[in-house]
Amino acid sequence: MDAKNTDVQNQKDTLRVGLIGYGARGSDLLPNAILPIPQVQVTAVCDVYEDRAQAAAQKVQELRGVSPAVYLDYRELLADSQVDAVIISASWEAHTPIALAAMEAGKIVASEVGGALTLEECWELVHTYERTRTPIMFLENCCYGRNELMILNMVRQGLFGEIVHCQGGYRHDLRDEVSYGRENRHYRLNHYLHRCCENYPTHELGPIAKILNINHGNRMLTLSSVASCAKGLHTYLAREKGDGYDLTHADWKQGDVVTTTIRCAGGQTIVLTLDTTLPRYYSRGFHIQGTLGMYEEENQSIFLDGVHNEDDFNWRKQWGNLDQYREQYEHPIWKEFLNSGVTGGHGGMDGLVIGAFVRCALSGASMPIDVYDMAAWMSITALSEASIAKGGAPVEIPDFTSGRWVLPDWKAAEL
Repeated sequence: MDAKNTDVQNQKDTLRVGLIGYGARGSDLLPNAILPIPQVQVTAVCDVYEDRAQAAAQKVQELRGVSPAVYLDYRELLADSQVDAVIISASWEAHTPIALAAMEAGKIVASEVGGALTLEECWELVHTYERTRTPIMFLENCCYGRNELMILNMVRQGLFGEIVHCQGGYRHDLRDEVSYGRENRHYRLNHYLHRCCENYPTHELGPIAKILNINHGNRMLTLSSVASCAKGLHTYLAREKGDGYDLTHADWKQGDVVTTTIRCAGGQTIVLTLDTTLPRYYSRGFHIQGTLGMYEEENQSIFLDGVHNEDDFNWRKQWGNLDQYREQYEHPIWKEFLNSGVTGGHGGMDGLVIGAFVRCALSGASMPIDVYDMAAWMSITALSEASIAKGGAPVEIPDFTSGRWVLPDWKAAEL
């Protein structure tokens, strides 16, 4: 249930969950973030591949001592009366159809991240939610990253002044994952062969959107995207699989580096970078810049006007100074998490995002990352594809709140 829904469900003690998708993501979430929650019962599992579905059931049996129902078709799982909620961790293209069907079936929805194939499916998500009022949450775990939440806390306390510009992205060497898509049955392969877009926009757009109050007093207006040529996978496959392998000389559509610039109603700009098919270190490139200072993820540093100006040409000495601010600005969520014991994958982010979903599903509280967030953030993929095809021409970003973002009572649920 999102921040705009005033209907509150009765408090429950147990959430009966069906997990849909047991590939790389689902097989990480289930043992590390879902099953450790005492209030969760995994009563059903599903995957289109029988071996994966059976492996999911075996994991539940191993860790909980019970055997869930096993399905190969998500529609059969949605018809199971022993399922209250679903967690969708299937392929990108399956997220929206499953989420729509789940809302229609009255199953509370948690959907993993990825970009939208079309703008229409984003509108479908919004309209289906508004008609069914079935609660839905977008599982953008990076919104719960320790540094992202600490910076959000700093922004809300005014440390950086008025925020003017933000940067972020997904900078992750995925050459092996894409190239071995056939062997590993991974969906990314087909996307990289046939599409050129910002295909994974939400890891830093999510935290940035929370900082800029997107959909709640501010919104994204337009974007412009450009893509580099596609050379990285050719070079990688020539080395790994040889010149005679068919994909070595495939006509890869996905550019190695995609840069997307977004303009907001409040005047702020956002730059997102997708960089996944060249050799590099992992980074989400989180960068926040305001009238009183800035934060830079790459060197874990805070620059404050009137405090650090003398070091502006010798900034290396300040690298890592973020830790000096933790005691004062650590987000309350992470203070509690550190005290109780960090659990879940990706440094605890998975535990926090799944935990938030379960608490809201049980209590009927508003989902902290709601359907309007989901639609707006996912739409960047389809819109970037259109902009790239037009040589970087600006493309309008729809207002999925239908004008309600300006209303003073249209407030986001707190993370």
